[in-house]
Amino acid sequence: MRITVILLLLLGSAGTFAQKRPYDTIPNMPEHYWVRMEKFKKEPVVPGKIVFLGNSITEGGKWKQLLKDSTVINRGISGDNTFGVLARVNEIIKLKPASLFILIGTNDLSKKIPDEAILENIFTIVSKIKAGSPKTKIFVQSILPVNETVERFPQQFNNSIHINTINDQLARYAARLRYTYVDLYGRFIDSQGRLDAKYTYDGLHLNATGYQRWVEVLKELKHL
Repeated sequence: MRITVILLLLLGSAGTFAQKRPYDTIPNMPEHYWVRMEKFKKEPVVPGKIVFLGNSITEGGKWKQLLKDSTVINRGISGDNTFGVLARVNEIIKLKPASLFILIGTNDLSKKIPDEAILENIFTIVSKIKAGSPKTKIFVQSILPVNETVERFPQQFNNSIHINTINDQLARYAARLRYTYVDLYGRFIDSQGRLDAKYTYDGLHLNATGYQRWVEVLKELKHL
């Protein structure tokens, strides 16, 4: 794996790293991505808030109600991946969040994007945010487990081996890249190592109980 090389490049020249990479999905992002981006542009820029950043799993969270905080900002976009987040990272930097919770990578895996490319993008996202908003506390959350035995599970997301590989690397480099790693994975699995069925309606996305559990974990770890 090229992760050590990627890390060295990031530490050495974060500003010029990764101008153009293979597997870039931006030209083929779903319409919903651009609709959400237009919506974000019209919202006032309010710095110093809690921001949740990610894909449909993040977008589906009713964070204002869950945290009992009307100022929480949801920057989840259904269908988004690490390339999409990297392309909109400047919009996140403008918000100058007090705390930023990132959860991304599931959709990359469904498109067979290599683990190395996913990690490269996540590390670059972190690096850019640290450079542009140095006071932001960055929390990189593990990719959640999946449960392929649940009815309606989309089979292209059955990537447990890759999920574990990526999570291991995210945990490994947290201290060196100065972000806080949050192990959601270990707190959502059942005795078989799958996403506990009580937290999901399709083996991939979370139900209301799953979102409650997510917030409980963040509070237990004193991240909220």
